[in-house]
Amino acid sequence: MTDKGRIENRSADPPLERLAGSVERVTFHSEESGFCVLRIKVRGKREPVTVTGAAASVTPGEYIEALGIWRNDLKYGLQFQARQLQVVPPSTVAGIEKYLGSGMVKGIGPHFASVLVGAYGDCVFDVIENYPQRLAELPGIGPKRIARITGAWAEQKIIREIMVFLQSHGLGTSRAVRIFKTYGDQAILKVSENPYRLALDIHGIGFKTADMLAQRLGIPTHSLIRAQAGVRHVLQELSEEGHCACEAQELAAKAAGLLEIPEATIVEGIQQELAAGNLLREVIQGRICLFLTPLQRAEAGVAARLLKLLVGVPPWGKLDVDRALPWVGQETGLTLSRSQQEAVRTVLRSKVSVITGGPGVGKTTLVNSLLRIIRAKRIRVLLCAPTGRAAKRLAESTGLEAKTIHRALEFDPASFGFKRGADNPLAADLVVVDEASMIDVVLANRLLAAVPQAAALILVGDVDQLPSVGPGAVLADIIASEQIPTVRLSEIFRQAAASRIITNAHRINRGELPEKVPPGAESDFYFISAATPEDIHRKLLQVVTERIPGRFQFHPVNDIQILTPMNRGGLGSRSLNVELQERLNAGAEPKISRFGSVFSPGDKVIQIVNNYDKETFNGDIGFIRSIDAEEGAVVIDFDGREVGYDFGELDEIALAYAVSIHKSQGSEYPAVVIPLALQHYTLLERNLLYTAVTRGKKLVVIIGQAKALAMAVRNRRATRRLTALAARLRGEGAIL
Repeated sequence: MTDKGRIENRSADPPLERLAGSVERVTFHSEESGFCVLRIKVRGKREPVTVTGAAASVTPGEYIEALGIWRNDLKYGLQFQARQLQVVPPSTVAGIEKYLGSGMVKGIGPHFASVLVGAYGDCVFDVIENYPQRLAELPGIGPKRIARITGAWAEQKIIREIMVFLQSHGLGTSRAVRIFKTYGDQAILKVSENPYRLALDIHGIGFKTADMLAQRLGIPTHSLIRAQAGVRHVLQELSEEGHCACEAQELAAKAAGLLEIPEATIVEGIQQELAAGNLLREVIQGRICLFLTPLQRAEAGVAARLLKLLVGVPPWGKLDVDRALPWVGQETGLTLSRSQQEAVRTVLRSKVSVITGGPGVGKTTLVNSLLRIIRAKRIRVLLCAPTGRAAKRLAESTGLEAKTIHRALEFDPASFGFKRGADNPLAADLVVVDEASMIDVVLANRLLAAVPQAAALILVGDVDQLPSVGPGAVLADIIASEQIPTVRLSEIFRQAAASRIITNAHRINRGELPEKVPPGAESDFYFISAATPEDIHRKLLQVVTERIPGRFQFHPVNDIQILTPMNRGGLGSRSLNVELQERLNAGAEPKISRFGSVFSPGDKVIQIVNNYDKETFNGDIGFIRSIDAEEGAVVIDFDGREVGYDFGELDEIALAYAVSIHKSQGSEYPAVVIPLALQHYTLLERNLLYTAVTRGKKLVVIIGQAKALAMAVRNRRATRRLTALAARLRGEGAIL
């Protein structure tokens, strides 16, 4: 190496050297940290050299200039460790072809990259960017493909600029595509003006990340804009725990603790947010509380619409129930119990009613009998449920069409809103909503706004299950208000009583331990004792991959679902998913790594956020059908419906060999396996275990420590969500 190739360094470290060459292969690249391992073709060296460093984005064919040192790694051999790494577009024809053919730009794969470079040589970038009409000179290239290529090229250019911007301020670059999709070509300007908007608008970017960026951009620690953002963040975090509001004093203290700034500044921030209309202040049970405005509006809307719907005569008029009951018995061939007959009377004389109860108590039989009676009066009925799986089950149990609530409300991607509402109500005289415990206050408000004033509403659900993933406790609050006619079924029918899943679910709900299965006896419910978390882990893997498939012939991926109380830890969904993927789908190709997860065809996945555009919602489970590395696209099958995802959207899904119990709401599985350990003690609650057990249709296996099971059954300390819906329905509460 000549003196020109070295930079003097008087410390004990070896002198820095320069290295330059074209990227042959990207062995590894983390979109979060920017760390990369590259194979670089360097002039004068026969074999490519390994370079490690950090780059926002890097693609085969590009040229790098690096400043660093040579190290002989014990595991990986000789490497060039770059302290600085600059990526520049390729300039050689071979480099350009490799770059374009890498799949970086949608619509250009290896074949078309060769065609482009063959036609335009090293001017191809200029042609795509400035003279795209010239692409029409090539055979088989029409206006649609030209528009697709030029659009993808422009997008990619902006996304790479966002990546460089983020990395230059110490942030990961994995959300660059989502930032671009949210803000467009104004992304860097908008984020620079107010970086806190990232935490509100971009899934996967939290307040701490936005706050770090804000401080790197020079926004003072004690600034009012930071106080306002911190207040909104605390309320948003609480809403993710299910709360609709927070006591004013508690909110100020939490925000001051989080931001480490004086409470007086927080109070001023709260006043600014109130003045801007972002927050509303209200009295709940004598306490001054603060709401995010959309949640207060939603909760008030639910109360007002329910009370309005209650008024008037049901659309079927007055029915002679004494004649209707024997008639429906003849029609269905079923004899309703005394409690079910009383339930029919209650529902038929009400415009709004609730039917609740656990498994095996005849909710389905009751609903089917009601529908027979009501539909005989030529009443238009709409059946809906919060999730696709719940809607499918409702359709199967009634023999009628059932839709997801979102589909019934007709989401419009153009306006990013629902077509159905107060001005365009649902075409129905009766709306029946199943799995109503899953509905959060925002969705409930949108649904009720679309129910015609003259229509009737029946809410069906199990109030003892976990409340909705989103904010509110709609079903529980409606029942607690005692303003809406409610039927609570509790009698377990003989056929259902033969299932230990059902009898043990009711035992758990009463605070009793599940019955033990005698040795060697056949059952659909088992508790396998394990001494330690490690023992649980070992037995769980064996049960899922060997024992259940061998004894009960359930498929380990399609039929068995692990439901765990936690996401983190050795028995959490994240760790279990990595191990189960390795055991059950290791050989699948191609593999892609995005957002810290590896995905392959055949993987079981779960949607973790609502995507109205794709009509896929939090908790939907599907299977990856195909991965197209050139197009940067993945196809996922959700219950027979194939949905496409760009690689940049894969932060919306996660592996689902194991999922949290919260995510399983509204779903049923042939076989359920539940790990329970004392390390889960903060989450060991009765309604959590009850919800998990009631997800299993044919088999439930709990593997855990006996003390953990006892703790879960005994514990009813489930945190009461701070909501005001019950009070609003009773006419209490006031805005300050």
